Amino acid sequence: MKVAVIQMVSSTSLSANLAQAADLLHQAALGGAELAVLPEYFCLMGQHDADKLDIAEPFGQGPLQQFLAETARAEGLWLVGGTIPLRTDSGDVATAPDRAFNASLAFSPDGACIARYNKIHLFRFDNGTERYDESAVLVAGTEPVTFDLDSRDGHVWRIGMSVCYDMRFPELYRAYADAGVHLLLAPSAFTYTTGQAHWEVLLRARAIENLAFVAAAAQGGQHDNGRQTWGQAMLIDPWGQVLAQRAQQAGVVLADLDFERLTACRSRLPALAHRVL
Repeated sequence: MKVAVIQMVSSTSLSANLAQAADLLHQAALGGAELAVLPEYFCLMGQHDADKLDIAEPFGQGPLQQFLAETARAEGLWLVGGTIPLRTDSGDVATAPDRAFNASLAFSPDGACIARYNKIHLFRFDNGTERYDESAVLVAGTEPVTFDLDSRDGHVWRIGMSVCYDMRFPELYRAYADAGVHLLLAPSAFTYTTGQAHWEVLLRARAIENLAFVAAAAQGGQHDNGRQTWGQAMLIDPWGQVLAQRAQQAGVVLADLDFERLTACRSRLPALAHRVL
């Protein structure tokens, strides 16, 4: 199965971001991608964290979800829409008008939304110069989410959804391993500081310890709001080998994921069956 992870440098302009995402997804489809993954916050990197609340949508309707559904249908892609802000008044939690979910949505090639994952772990970082606290405007999710992709390669791929900061919490990915996941998704917007230190090693560790492919879309560059993101969107195989990557700036990263490679890795080193705790 050919997979594309998209790298962007999203701006404060929603319309410009959607236009760029559409162009990159078209490139991915022309490149033969069956599944494409957009980065976290692909739709907006605002001047202020609270700006995302202004574009938050109720689940099931709104221009961002319409864009994802129509693009998946037009390009014939399984499409994971990085993250978009979803309102909290859809019955799953008490209404919190001053906060939103950071939600990753998966769409099938017919434009149907087949999975929704609300980011569980909310990023907080303060090194005296950079300060981030997602909990100021976001509500944390509570449940791991998987979906099945019936690929043209003849296999049904089980896919586990996560977002950015989640990758620091290996128990989430162990839950996915227990659920029989073959491919882990990690659309992200890592800061340059934390990405330089930890991005690749965390992603490769999640692949190795779970003997699963990893697809990590990314933000990668200098944003209008002054934030600098690390980039290095990449695809990794179950042995921890990087199949393809892009250092910085917008672009499409493509690689073929071989189901037989996954089966061989798990057969050769049956570590998942050796777990004790």
